[in-house]
Amino acid sequence: MATILDSVNQRTQLVGENRLELLIFKLNSQQLFAINVFKVRDVVKVPHLNCLPGSHINVKGVASIRGVSIPVIDLRTSIGMKESDVNELNNLIVTEYNGSVQAFLVGQVMNIVNMTWKDIQPPPIK
Repeated sequence: MATILDSVNQRTQLVGENRLELLIFKLNSQQLFAINVFKVRDVVKVPHLNCLPGSHINVKGVASIRGVSIPVIDLRTSIGMKESDVNELNNLIVTEYNGSVQAFLVGQVMNIVNMTWKDIQPPPIK
């Protein structure tokens, strides 16, 4: 029990030290992407997706995860890439933002890295 509390304390102290942890993933390409682990609820293999007629083009469907229906957003189409082919290599990153729960369809989930906010660079200006 003490090791779990130690792990939680270590992670919550990251904020006070101007640090963050990022979950690194791919979108079936060589480029790496990341999301703050504090926003991640779960990472799961893609279950059966139910279609949502009339939904936005980036919504791939709805997944039932742990008895909760969660909309699934295809991150590839959301950033202008070709639509994802759902296969055994895909994963869902279930997130929560401002009380809203959604899952992002991604490719391979790599690892978690710990870094400082100083290491984060803004995207290039076009």
